[in-house]
Amino acid sequence: MNRSEDLYSVESGKGVGQFVADFAGIVKKNDFVVNNFETMNMQKTFREHGGTVPDEFDLHMMQICKPTKADKSLTVNPERAILMPKFVMVFSKDGKTQIRYLRYSAADIATLVPDDPQFPESLAQTFAKICSMIDEAS
Repeated sequence: MNRSEDLYSVESGKGVGQFVADFAGIVKKNDFVVNNFETMNMQKTFREHGGTVPDEFDLHMMQICKPTKADKSLTVNPERAILMPKFVMVFSKDGKTQIRYLRYSAADIATLVPDDPQFPESLAQTFAKICSMIDEAS
C-alpha cells in the first residue's frame, strides 16, 4: 500500500454539511447510493450510543455503493466483498472541509482477491468514478 497513491485527499471550499448534501445528490444521479445516510453523521451516532464528542466534531463517514454493479460482482465471486465497502470521509480541519477516500491499486486488489483477473480493472473503474464524484461535489 502506498499512501500517496491510495489515499485520495481533497479540500473543499464548502462547509461539511453542504459538501455532504451535494455529494449525496451527485452519487444518486450516478446510480450509486449512500447506504448509511441515517448514521453517517458520527457526532450523532456516537452520542446515540453513549459516546462523548465535542459540538464541533463533524465527521461524516459516507458508505457508497452501486447496487446494480455490486450485485453482479459479488454473485461472480463473494471473495470480492472485502473490498466492496467504500467510505468517503468528510470532516473539518483547521476551518476547512476535508475529504478522504481510500482506494487500492490493481496490485493490492490482485493480492487481496487472487485468481480473479477481471476484478482489479472493474474495481479501478469504480474507484475512479467515486473520485470524479468527489471532485464534482467539491
